[in-house]
Amino acid sequence: MPEPLNGTEQDWAAHLERELARYEDGQSRLLAVDDADARQRQLTRLGNAAGGAGLALLMQARTDEAGEWFHRAAARYRESFADAPPGSWGRPIGAVKSLVLAGDWAGAEEAARWALEAGAASSESPIGGYAASLALLVLGDDEHARVPADAIRIRDDFPADVGDALAYLAAHDVVGYTEAVESVLESFEAREEYLEDMPVADTVLVLQALAGRRGIEVELSSALLP
Repeated sequence: MPEPLNGTEQDWAAHLERELARYEDGQSRLLAVDDADARQRQLTRLGNAAGGAGLALLMQARTDEAGEWFHRAAARYRESFADAPPGSWGRPIGAVKSLVLAGDWAGAEEAARWALEAGAASSESPIGGYAASLALLVLGDDEHARVPADAIRIRDDFPADVGDALAYLAAHDVVGYTEAVESVLESFEAREEYLEDMPVADTVLVLQALAGRRGIEVELSSALLP
């Protein structure tokens, strides 16, 4: 059982109920949307709600159900991308992360290839670099993953510890990765706001999954982790 966050025990059933309601409401709103831009934004909200439901279920150790919602999230993010503004790399990132959290590595690899085919590796934005490094790590192409990871870790407009964690994973640097992922977790614990009001360190979970695929085991304990 995780320790209470900021002295408050999390009611994960209530979190789940809220996300399911948001998803259901979003589905009904989507039916009335006939504008492409409004539709892609609504699909992204559905992806966020589905991902939030998946995290709430994961925190309750309901992994199979969580996987179903993470797959829904990935599908909604991907569906939204076609009409999204240029440079909307958060959608491929969301899809890849969701499938990693679902434990669907074959699906995550397919989504990673999609992200790269969409041009993530040639993007000059830090989010594009994040999408590229994440995709390449999922595909096991650690040599090429180091290039975008090294580029974003030194930027002022991207969390350095996340970039460090990606770069150290690509380099199989256990000590460096340990320090970086602990820093990422601390940054989550210091937050007052979370996506979908869901107090879960999802980025840490994804990093740890990628680390495990490389035989790197770092023990972490937090109210923000299952």
